[in-house]
Amino acid sequence: MAYKLEVQKTGSTPYVLIDEENGYLKFEGESYHENVVVFFKDVSGWLNSFLSSEFGSFTFECALKYFNSSTTKLLLNMLLDMDDAAANGNKVVVNWMVDEDNDIIIECGEDFKDEMNALEFNMITICANRNIAG
Repeated sequence: MAYKLEVQKTGSTPYVLIDEENGYLKFEGESYHENVVVFFKDVSGWLNSFLSSEFGSFTFECALKYFNSSTTKLLLNMLLDMDDAAANGNKVVVNWMVDEDNDIIIECGEDFKDEMNALEFNMITICANRNIAG
């Protein structure tokens, strides 16, 4: 049976979804937990195991609106592992979801994208003001 994990967000931790059957990982919200390594331990362990296995494709969707420096380091390490898996011939896609007015997250995504060589890194801008006239 494929591994599945869903963790609801709190004030300092993001929503996390792992769907191994579909090769999918999602982070959403904010991440500034005091001990990021402990919070993401299960996610990191699963990701390392998954990326070292034979898989068809993998998608990481990151929709974090804020994260601290410890999360930045963790994200970079995860992305580098994903890039290594892509360099070994696997299809790996990163969808970096950003609000159009969140310059810090946009810049961080651009910096991460510049570090990657093999994976597909998509910067997806979300309009902050979605007013629908009716």
